[in-house]
Amino acid sequence: MDTAAAALPAFVAFLLLSPWPLLGSAQGQFSAGGCTFDDGPGTCDFHQDLYDDFEWVHVSAQEPHYLPPDMPQGSYMIVDSSDHDPGEKARLQLPTMKENDTHCIDFSYLLYSQKGLNPGTLNILVRVNKGPLANPIWNVTGFTGRDWLRAELAVSTFWPNEYQVIFEAEVSGGRSGYIAIDDIQVLSYPCDKSPHFLRLGDVEVNAGQNATFQCIATGRDALHNKLWLQRRNGEDIPVAQTKNINHRRFAASFRLQEVTKADQDLYRCVTQSELGSGVSNFAQLIVREPPRPIAPPQLLGVGPTYLLIQLNANSIIGDGPIILKEVEYRMTSGSWTETHAVNAPTYKLWHLDPDTEYEIRVLLTRPGEGGTGLPGPPLITRTKCAEPMRTPKTLKIAEIQARRIAVDWESLGYNITRCHTFNVTICYHYFRGHNESKADCLDMDPKAPQHVVNHLPPYTNVSLKMILTNPEGRKESEETIIQTDEDVPGPVPVNSLQGTSFENKIFLNWKEPLDPNGIITQYEVSYSSIRSFDPAVPVAGPPQTVSNLWNSTHHVFMHLHPGTTYQFFIRASTVKGFGPATAINVTTNISAPTLPDYEGIDASLNETATTITVLLRPAQAKGAPISAYQIVVEELHSHRTKREAGAMECYQVPLTYQNAMSGGAPYYFAAELPPGNLPEPAPFTVGDNRTYQGFWNPPLAPRKGYNIYFQAMSSVEKETKTQCVRIATKAAATEEPEVIPDPAKQTDRVVKIAGISAGILVFILLLLVVILIVKKRRSYYSYSYYLKLAKKRKDALGNTRQEMTHMVNAMDRSYADQSTLHAEDPLSITFMDQHNFSPRLPNDPLVPTAVLVLLQEEKMFIMGTTIHFLPYPICRVGDRTGKCTSI
Repeated sequence: MDTAAAALPAFVAFLLLSPWPLLGSAQGQFSAGGCTFDDGPGTCDFHQDLYDDFEWVHVSAQEPHYLPPDMPQGSYMIVDSSDHDPGEKARLQLPTMKENDTHCIDFSYLLYSQKGLNPGTLNILVRVNKGPLANPIWNVTGFTGRDWLRAELAVSTFWPNEYQVIFEAEVSGGRSGYIAIDDIQVLSYPCDKSPHFLRLGDVEVNAGQNATFQCIATGRDALHNKLWLQRRNGEDIPVAQTKNINHRRFAASFRLQEVTKADQDLYRCVTQSELGSGVSNFAQLIVREPPRPIAPPQLLGVGPTYLLIQLNANSIIGDGPIILKEVEYRMTSGSWTETHAVNAPTYKLWHLDPDTEYEIRVLLTRPGEGGTGLPGPPLITRTKCAEPMRTPKTLKIAEIQARRIAVDWESLGYNITRCHTFNVTICYHYFRGHNESKADCLDMDPKAPQHVVNHLPPYTNVSLKMILTNPEGRKESEETIIQTDEDVPGPVPVNSLQGTSFENKIFLNWKEPLDPNGIITQYEVSYSSIRSFDPAVPVAGPPQTVSNLWNSTHHVFMHLHPGTTYQFFIRASTVKGFGPATAINVTTNISAPTLPDYEGIDASLNETATTITVLLRPAQAKGAPISAYQIVVEELHSHRTKREAGAMECYQVPLTYQNAMSGGAPYYFAAELPPGNLPEPAPFTVGDNRTYQGFWNPPLAPRKGYNIYFQAMSSVEKETKTQCVRIATKAAATEEPEVIPDPAKQTDRVVKIAGISAGILVFILLLLVVILIVKKRRSYYSYSYYLKLAKKRKDALGNTRQEMTHMVNAMDRSYADQSTLHAEDPLSITFMDQHNFSPRLPNDPLVPTAVLVLLQEEKMFIMGTTIHFLPYPICRVGDRTGKCTSI
């Protein structure tokens, strides 16, 4: 006999487990679908499932294998649980079979572990007509021993249905042992130990009723038999009742309570006992929906005591056939209902009360218990009535609030309305400011003694009247005028809020709310600072509140911090309280920085002919941080009135020295200093010949007088404030200075000195020109001739050239020695460095360029006693600005 071992988890049992060892070969002839696995599963048309986790393994008796020696010998299919993870499954599929009537499938199985542990579970599944896999119909789990055991499956399947048996091995958590199957037989006769079910028929019921399946099987019912009804999706329904029909058959009943369309599916019977297990064919539960009309009855005619209707029962929801039609009607205000059977498409309801509303529905019935469907949509109509007797009396006002009015009216009986059903309507209208008006009508519940008119404007005259109507006429009451109560006002219009800013105050004005909702009694304004340009200003603090009378729509808020944003919340009040607040943010203007008082204090520390050193002290910011410090130099003129420092206007337009000289301005900015460069008092030298933030600080002219001003500037966004003070005055010098102080005159004096030398050279130059004209064809490289000619004049020019060199060096030393505040500032450079001054460069603008003469024909020039040859003609004589005139 073939042997095998494997392991899988447990499922619901649906097959017979016969715990007898197989000692010999199987009895009987194998039919199609069976397999001994001697040549593997492929020869038997068995297939591994393509969608499982791993595969069954074939063990052949003719080939060596790795199994323990205590495992059975032979050929079989096996699963080693130790090679796979818990929960993983392997499925082996048998061929699809179409066996008609009752037949039997039996097989051998083994679940073994050397340590007696649980190797897993062996499940048997049956797929019908290639449908989905349901729950297992049989399973075994745990250690079963070393010997083969036999199980039977009694399958009741009838043509043309087909089914497929699937062996599934599921690995347990222990992952130890083997699960094996062998000798699968498909027998054409019934099983010996398992009961076989007769054909299970379909069941049809109406929705909402109980459905009963009755399963009949061959064999007697035993005490320990287990019976259940299995749905195709795996749901199990327990047995409701069992009984023995005779010694060969028993019946089992299964009941499904109040079924719906969702319960419509395929069901089959399953039985299991110690003697056997069987499964029936699938039968269908058919759930029919009782019919219901889609449309309500149609009204054809109406009178005081009758209603003529058409049933409209041709279009239905649900299932037919229709075996009965009924008309159900009742008063909408009553509790009784009458039903009349109808055998015609139209029907006339007699003996109805006049002026009464009725609800009419149609009922339809199909065969079977519970075949009467729900009533169709209702036709609600009423019989005719007469015109009302009189108008309602004056309305009674029950309650007045700001936005609602409650009204009472007299009881309206049948003797007034002449109808059992009528409409009572309240119409109202009102006028408000801003050309606003509204008119509307509201239907009221006639049974309610009171009605509420909502959504009215506060403090407004509202006109009310009542209208009584029925299908035959209407009556109106007289109008009643009522004023609604006051309410809290609406918000102040946000577009009316305007704030005018000053440095330490804000002027705020506003307009009355668009919806005052009463009489405004006061305005309340709360405000607090939320941010400031000045970090020294505290912005965290409790808000302050001011109150204004009803006729005051503006306020001036004093003692505020400059450069600070304040948030204002303004709200109006009536006797009912304050309304919602409207917010606005207003920022005060920044103030000019506060400079230290220089009055009576001499800020001058040191003074030379071309410089003055002053003590600069940092300013105090007000509303915004200090952006920059500025040093302004004003030239004193005798015809100008001396300005007082305390009442002066600061210099707002920054002018460099060059722009001031070219434009004839009386002042220029000598320096602009970042605020970080002046954290504490520090000296500064005016005229130190350096550049600060793009402003040149030139040496002062000794024979001129100057006022020195110190300015502090604060700037945020688009607002700039400047404060200035005169810190020193430098008088004009009376004696000739040792060093030429006026840079505007300095170059002119150098030119004059160079002019004297140029006069000496005029004759020499003219002579050289004549010689060059005579010998213009001479090579450009005849340089030595002219050099010798120039050396003849060397002694005559030596003194002049030496004098010029000493003068230029003296000027360079004079400018380089003047430096005080920010000597290490990379932005401060000397005038000589800025203008590339060097007495050794031929094109230096400070060198007397009168000695530069072009000999055009020979393309050469003489500088001092040196003759230079060029490949192109240049200029004749340069000026002190570095420009020249071409020949």
